[in-house]
Amino acid sequence: MKWHRIYAMLRRYLYLYPRSVPRILDIFFWPITELLIWGFLTFYLRQINTSIPNVATAILGALVFWNFIQRSQQAVSIAFLEEVWERNLINIFVTPIKMTEFLAATLFVGVVRLILIGLSVGIAAFLLFQFNIFSLGLYLVPFVVNLFFFGWILGLIATSIIMRFGQSAQVLAFALTIFIQPFVAVFYPVQILPGFLQPIAHSIPATYVFEGMRSVLFKGTLPIENLVSATVLNLIWFSIAITIFFKMFAYVKDTGQLLKLVD
Repeated sequence: MKWHRIYAMLRRYLYLYPRSVPRILDIFFWPITELLIWGFLTFYLRQINTSIPNVATAILGALVFWNFIQRSQQAVSIAFLEEVWERNLINIFVTPIKMTEFLAATLFVGVVRLILIGLSVGIAAFLLFQFNIFSLGLYLVPFVVNLFFFGWILGLIATSIIMRFGQSAQVLAFALTIFIQPFVAVFYPVQILPGFLQPIAHSIPATYVFEGMRSVLFKGTLPIENLVSATVLNLIWFSIAITIFFKMFAYVKDTGQLLKLVD
């Protein structure tokens, strides 16, 4: 990989953000709107039952963390789709840019998005609902890293499916995280799920992060096995996702479907 090509792609994507209202809405407006809905719900819960302040806090924390997954997933899949929509995909890959460099650029774009979303939602949550995400202490760092990494993995999977099946599958760029949300136990413990769904939940790295977050908020401690499980599963899923991605990329190149993506 050549870092100057990664940097060039990164600058290209970042130049688009200040000039694009949809991109600005995606970073600031939609996450804060969702925060307001759930934040007002937590206020209501506190009013009808003053004994559940930790539950209300856990809901807000889960919401902030869930945004990290959603936006990091979209950093990969939307970046790819934008090149398809603008009929620029072929122009990129006739240059010396490699797919690994393209993915690295989307990774860094995702980091920038993560910082901006984390700051905007974190500040809004503190000012409006007195929720301080930094109350999680040093656990915040491995939590966020694992969630971001898992979101990036989902982005690779969504992009692989889009490459294989074309623009008809582009809904996955926006909906893949919604499909898996019921199994990740974002707002409730895994034990709430039916028994036959719990193995699915335990196979998803993010589940252990949300379970760990609730343990920190309710008990003040984090079972270290939660972070170990999340990290190991992320590495396994990354190996699977990156293999599928490059196999799909090779397939669409060999069969000529890469050209059809922009038709």
